[in-house]
Amino acid sequence: KMMKTLKNHTLIYDKDCPMCAVYSSAFIGSGMLDKNGREAFCEISLEDKNLLDYNRSRNEIALINHQENKVIYGLDSLLLIIGNSFPLLVKIAKIQPLYWFFQKLYKLVSFNRKQIIPSVKDTEKDACVPDFNLKYRLLYIGFVAVFSAFVLSEFSPKLWQNLTPNFYRELSVCLAQIFWQTLFLKSFLKDNFWNYLGNMMTVSLLGTLLLIPVLFLNFNELFFGVYFFLVVSVMFLEHFRRCKILKLGFLPTFSWLIFRLTLALLIFAIYSK
Repeated sequence: KMMKTLKNHTLIYDKDCPMCAVYSSAFIGSGMLDKNGREAFCEISLEDKNLLDYNRSRNEIALINHQENKVIYGLDSLLLIIGNSFPLLVKIAKIQPLYWFFQKLYKLVSFNRKQIIPSVKDTEKDACVPDFNLKYRLLYIGFVAVFSAFVLSEFSPKLWQNLTPNFYRELSVCLAQIFWQTLFLKSFLKDNFWNYLGNMMTVSLLGTLLLIPVLFLNFNELFFGVYFFLVVSVMFLEHFRRCKILKLGFLPTFSWLIFRLTLALLIFAIYSK
């Protein structure tokens, strides 16, 4: 069944953000927006550009109402599109404190989207790169640290039988890595430091997500050891790829690897007795 189309509206999306490209094309494909219902930020027409708050539209996706020459931003633009086809769903989403939560979640993802998925085009003149927001960067770093610590707490005893699940131990390890990289790289990376730190946490998030499928399996330590080594190898390659995109050289990856190896040797020395 085709959706009810929101006509005379154009969604201004970030072409170089895969998440933005996917959900905006889903709106077109499902018929929620018409075929010309989206326009890339970097290719925006002068007429549409004049209607926008240009800076705000880098931070929050903009929806232009051509009939009234009005623009709405962020979560509200998505709710207007969805609400045109599913009014009840949007009425529920707008109930406090749900609306407050979705607002914060939207901003958390939007302000960190270039740290979640970076692009080589992010340094270009008309790139749709959001402003740096310290509050939402720290929230993202904190969320990944807590989530990773929770999953690693469950995974560690499978890797080392001498270990028991301990959330605070794993959280300390996550925070120690952030401290280690800050200590070694803050002065070297300068303005790029927070950008790098966000990307490093996404690498941790990727590793954490890869561990979840084996949490419920019962195999020997060798299986989990090999699997963990493969996950860390994927993380290493992804870390290196991101540093290449950010033009940071090999030093951040080298420092990241040294921390991982030091940690592995420490754990081996303590728990293999």
